[in-house]
Amino acid sequence: MSAPWWDSDPKDRSGPEYRVHVGNLSWGTDERSLKDAFASYGPSSAEVVVDRETGRSRGFGFVNFEDSKSMSDAIQGMKGQELGGRNITVDQANYRPRRWRA
Repeated sequence: MSAPWWDSDPKDRSGPEYRVHVGNLSWGTDERSLKDAFASYGPSSAEVVVDRETGRSRGFGFVNFEDSKSMSDAIQGMKGQELGGRNITVDQANYRPRRWRA
């Protein structure tokens, strides 16, 4: 039995995630510019993580891909590239189970 605040049931997962973590983003980077930067690798979506209180970027985000090859190519091709005046880091994102929020 799982705790009521933690959703870690493996049968609820929709399948493998092909997601990369992008770090060292400039404060001005938004989701559109992040997705556009990875456009040649076929991203399905992009998300820049923002602080809940200030609404300002926290300096990192995630880009999702349809398959493993696209994700691997993006990691190889974009790691260390310049985006918004900063050299970004790109690595495969770790899967984290979703937490329930009350």
